Amino acid sequence: MSVKLAPSILACDFTRLGEEIAAIASAEYVHVDVMDGLFVPNISFGLPILAATKRAAKAGQFIDVHLMIERPERYLADFAAAGADGLTVHVEATPHLHRAVQMTKALGKRAGVVVNPGTSLETLRPVLSDMDLVLIMSVNPGFGGQAFLPEALGRVRTVRGWLDEIGSAAELQVDGGVTAENAQALADAGASVLVAGSSVFGADGAAAGLSRLRTALTERAI
Repeated sequence: MSVKLAPSILACDFTRLGEEIAAIASAEYVHVDVMDGLFVPNISFGLPILAATKRAAKAGQFIDVHLMIERPERYLADFAAAGADGLTVHVEATPHLHRAVQMTKALGKRAGVVVNPGTSLETLRPVLSDMDLVLIMSVNPGFGGQAFLPEALGRVRTVRGWLDEIGSAAELQVDGGVTAENAQALADAGASVLVAGSSVFGADGAAAGLSRLRTALTERAI
């Protein structure tokens, strides 16, 4: 299975946003982390940054929007209009998960659901067959640069098994502490999309960080 990379612009240099996005043009996804200061203890950015990201991204590059916000269904149409290709919502953030998924699909966008490390995977079951993407958090969301929680590997294996059982084509994404050192283990566990922020937008530049991840995954395939 080919693994896609989704650099998170949360870790980029926002004084050089266009250049930073150009440096990750080889990545399949651009990951946009939206935080409201309520669902998570941090505030990141919103619609204007998403719109700028869409303009700067390579044509056809998937704009992957991760909504770490309370009651995300209030803003799905706005984020879709601003340039999102996929919208991922937390099971913990809304009592109306099915509605959020249905609204996303009605907007013509790919629907994703994400679960935090401390939340039972069983919360995914009711919507699993409707998903285009399932995201397993491998850190507690809210801040970049956190260390990977190793128990996430088992959670990825479990959800991969569930998706395979129902014949789902949904992507299985992992976000949090992803590096060249653990990328191949996550791929072996069944992840098909890896989100990486700090390990891509590092001191030696995003192109080099992306290359390290590609190399780790290439070596896995040999």
